Amino acid sequence: MTGKVDETLSYEQARDELVEVVRRLEAGGTTLEESLALWERGEELAKVCRRWLEGARARLDAALAEEESEGEATE
Repeated sequence: MTGKVDETLSYEQARDELVEVVRRLEAGGTTLEESLALWERGEELAKVCRRWLEGARARLDAALAEEESEGEATE
């Protein structure tokens, strides 16, 4: 496991790796040290996904606000 998540991961890449981490944790059979490393990696991947989703939400909110202000300007 790497210590830091590559900030260039796309949302889909981070999500897919997170799914794999969860699958491995749920399957069991790993040592405590391996489980901790997987959990830490999963936390970092979840942060990457959260940043992507927050960015998408901000873009949607900005687009909706712009649309709303354009609608008010034409009234």
